[in-house]
Formats: sequence, structure tokens, C-alpha cells
Amino acid sequence: QVQLVQSGGGLVHNGGSLRLSCAASGFTLDYYAVGWFRQAPGKEREGISCISSSDGSTYYAESVKGRFTISRDNAKNTVYLQMNSLKPEDTAVYYCAAGVAGSYDYWGQGTQVTVSS
Repeated sequence: QVQLVQSGGGLVHNGGSLRLSCAASGFTLDYYAVGWFRQAPGKEREGISCISSSDGSTYYAESVKGRFTISRDNAKNTVYLQMNSLKPEDTAVYYCAAGVAGSYDYWGQGTQVTVSS
């Protein structure tokens, strides 16, 4: 079955850290760009980070730059999002997605991240 399975969300205090994982099954994640998105209640979905399939180049939204780090472990067919210095405004459901040519074909199930003040 082709799918992305997310793990690692939860509740953390202001300033804390979490690491989200996005593991692919049924396909090789190496060949796909992977993005992380989040959606807070009442807000639109926001793209916060992505990593390319070719050279591993990365992108970060200004809202997370310097605090979040995206990485990939091709041996484990997994992409990670390390989130440090978390703030209450980072509270959202986080999604990973994999795709090629600018289109995301596969989406994870979403994981809740809650940062308490």
C-alpha cells in the first residue's frame, strides 16, 4: 500500500522541541520532494518547509526559519522535521506530502502539535 505515515506529534511547553517523522511505504521516497505543511484552527494551510529529491536543498517559511530543520534519511525512507524553540503559535495539525514536478501526490494522515504557553 502506497502511503505516508506520520509520527511524533504531541503536547509540549513553550520553548520545547518535537521531531516529526514521515515514513513512506510502497514507494521510494528518494525520488520525491517532501514538504511539511500545517493548518491551525480557522486558518489556511501553510507550507512551512520542503526538501528536494535531487540535491537535498531546503526551504523554510519565515515563520519557522532558524527553529525548524528538515532532513531525510533515504535508508529509512523517512523525512524528519525537527522543531525547536516551539511557540504557542506553532500549534496546528502538521502534514507531510511527497511529490514531483511541483505537485504533491501523497499526503500523510496529519499529526497534532500543541504548544502550551
